[in-house]
Amino acid sequence: MYGVTRFEPRFGKVVSVLVLLLLSLGLGSCAGMRVRSADADLLATGLVGWQQIGGQQGAWHFADGILSIGDEDGGWLATCRPYDNFGLSLEFRIPPGGDSGVFLRAPLEGDPAYTGLEIQILDDYAEQAAHLAPYEYTGSIYGLQGPSERVSRTAGQWQKMVVIACGTHLQVGLNGRKIVDTDLTYYAHQAGTRPGLLRQSGYLGLQSRGRPVEFRSITLRELP
Repeated sequence: MYGVTRFEPRFGKVVSVLVLLLLSLGLGSCAGMRVRSADADLLATGLVGWQQIGGQQGAWHFADGILSIGDEDGGWLATCRPYDNFGLSLEFRIPPGGDSGVFLRAPLEGDPAYTGLEIQILDDYAEQAAHLAPYEYTGSIYGLQGPSERVSRTAGQWQKMVVIACGTHLQVGLNGRKIVDTDLTYYAHQAGTRPGLLRQSGYLGLQSRGRPVEFRSITLRELP
């Protein structure tokens, strides 16, 4: 582990719309969606409950319900404990040319896009994004599977993402549409260079790429 700033977690339980989101998106097939915990607002105490891995310490900020970072290299923010099966809902906003991501089941060492998994966040309509591979656009499992359709919004708008991870089954919803529904075993042959494919548990994280990004309404529900 390197460059870790840790905050003690005090997750507040809140009433959220996560289950309604899952149903409206047609997501969620983990044991009939039986839950083993109430929804948790991961920003209920701001930066408390997160730990910064690498980057310039103090680069992340929280105010008025929004978690943000500017042009600094903020490494990445990780939850203070790992999760295995979960439903994650969040909103994000990026400026023109923005680039970020959501890490799943990552360890605290190495590049979490490969040692774990990354759900891409990008300004899909920027000039420099015109010729990317499908698995590099917003909502894709970065480097593995692209979204079934392009439903991302232009830069400067808030967007909503829902991620469901149940064993090897992974689903992603973006702005009310299901865009990824896959089984990670399809990509097992790439585990030599992407060991995150084999992980069943790990930390959730938010990526800093030296470009501004904002997050709000980060809600988690653990699944069996």
